[in-house]
Amino acid sequence: MNRARLQLLLSQFTNKRILVIGDLILDEFIWGKVSRISPEAPVPVVEVVSESYFPGGAANVARNLKEFARDVRVMGVTGQCGHARRLTDLLAGEGIDMTALQSHSCYQTIVKTRIIARQQHVVRIDREKRTELRPEHAAAALEQLAAMLPDLDAVIIEDYGKGMLRQDFTTAVCELTNRAGKILAVDPNPNNPLVWQHVSIIKPNRLEAFTSAGLAMSEPVEPPTADPHLLEAGRILSEKWDADNLLVTLGEHGVLLFRQDASPYHAPTRAREVFDVSGAGDTVIALFTLALSAGATPPEAAEIANHASGIVVGKLGTATLTPAELLASFVE
Repeated sequence: MNRARLQLLLSQFTNKRILVIGDLILDEFIWGKVSRISPEAPVPVVEVVSESYFPGGAANVARNLKEFARDVRVMGVTGQCGHARRLTDLLAGEGIDMTALQSHSCYQTIVKTRIIARQQHVVRIDREKRTELRPEHAAAALEQLAAMLPDLDAVIIEDYGKGMLRQDFTTAVCELTNRAGKILAVDPNPNNPLVWQHVSIIKPNRLEAFTSAGLAMSEPVEPPTADPHLLEAGRILSEKWDADNLLVTLGEHGVLLFRQDASPYHAPTRAREVFDVSGAGDTVIALFTLALSAGATPPEAAEIANHASGIVVGKLGTATLTPAELLASFVE
């Protein structure tokens, strides 16, 4: 794809209206330095220099979209605590619509704390309690979705396996979205094996694809279009999920796009340096969906999402990118 085509698509991104449904997470980063080993145990002592917070999980998908589109909304649940207030403050600061966000004391706001020293990820601490979405809260969410759908261009379901997404709820979301004729994208989680049918886009990573296909993991083969085990996983999942587009992210090997009536399409990685892969999958599902809603062909959308992912993995923390950075990554 050349830059002129990308500029045309980017001009269409601005007016797209996207809803992200899924597990909302607060990402906390503690930045420090290590100068000695603890006398209490053979572990490094991290001297804290600063702390930062970002919207994570489904909220990070929304944050990636917001760099490109004016109307981005989130649907999810949080607890009623200081972490929830920090997360909603961050979302408000990004200009993300929280009309469909529910806050109830029966849920715990999920927090992932990463300790980084000298650009090295030392440890991650998770604070979470997996709580399934209560029927009355699911019903309220579906009522909100039905009201929103006429104004939306696409819906993204982001599953981090934390309890927000149950089969009855996701089936209803899929039915409502399909009935409205909207693009429906799914980022699945094999630890929460839901049935997906009639979706526009589904995006597992390589490990998730093999797990969901019931295959043993194998060593990657270059190029991915010649990897028999990966191709078999793609075939199985294309039939199992009945998706228009199956996009498998392959880390340093880029992405591989499967479609019902076309040969697999490989977009090689665009990353120059990899500092932090946290949230890279969020960027891929966000940009692929946005590009498709703007009129890009599936291979064009895969190229855009792949370029975007290559930019964010070169940044520390739960990162996003700007339209200018995306445009600069394409050459004539």
